[in-house]
Amino acid sequence: MREIDAKTITQAVCDLCIKANKHLPADLEDKIKACTLCECDALPKSIMKSLEDNLDAARELDIPICQDTGMAVVFAEIGQDVHIVGGSFEKAVNEGVARGYTEGYLRKSVVADPLRRVNTGDNTPAVIHTRLVDGDKIKITVAPKGFGSENMSCLKMFTPSATREDIINFVVDAVKTAGSNPCPPMVLGVGIGGTFEQCALLAKTALCRSVSERNADEYYSAMESEILEKVNALDIGPQGFGGRTTALSVAIEARPTHIAGLPVAVNVGCHVTRHAEFVI
Repeated sequence: MREIDAKTITQAVCDLCIKANKHLPADLEDKIKACTLCECDALPKSIMKSLEDNLDAARELDIPICQDTGMAVVFAEIGQDVHIVGGSFEKAVNEGVARGYTEGYLRKSVVADPLRRVNTGDNTPAVIHTRLVDGDKIKITVAPKGFGSENMSCLKMFTPSATREDIINFVVDAVKTAGSNPCPPMVLGVGIGGTFEQCALLAKTALCRSVSERNADEYYSAMESEILEKVNALDIGPQGFGGRTTALSVAIEARPTHIAGLPVAVNVGCHVTRHAEFVI
């Protein structure tokens, strides 16, 4: 049994909150640069170049890459041979978020109650998803989620008679409805299967996958490519001004489901779909 102090978890989460909000994953930044070259018309090309310039400026000035520093979503894979000492895991994570958003001068966007709307003042509580795994380590991923894109996400409980094309059209229609609201070009996470809540979590998890990585199942990999092609044919384009780049990537995660159901969720990410991870 390996002991890990709660303070170590707090510090890791604090650092990850700041890192995720200031540095885009390298593969996503590379994708933005590659798509800039794909644009033919002057306006979408100039907008894509402005997105690149924004990333450079954030790096140079050591500031967040977006003013909406999001609600902190924390994924934790906890080894079953780990014993956390010196405090509870959940408290340690929330202390890390509070410190990260305060010390990093990140915008605090969380309200304590969804209807009475009083800001908590430190961006807590975080949304925490834990999973017990083999081993004696803890892997923590912090994925700040802004709500310009989150608000455009959707879920539908299809019947088993729904076809592959029905699901593809559902995702494409979600992007049509979203339009310029999620600050395109978008990153799309799609969850298929499971239950009502699991397919939504699958879609969120998909946004943390490297944009250079395709689904290992060729069936879903081909589906990702087809959705991306159809989405980019919508001509919504960078920031909604038209162009070839409406989405940068599509990631599908699928799981077993009930014989009577076929849940599908689309979690929309903006062009700065952020996440950072660390293993303790």
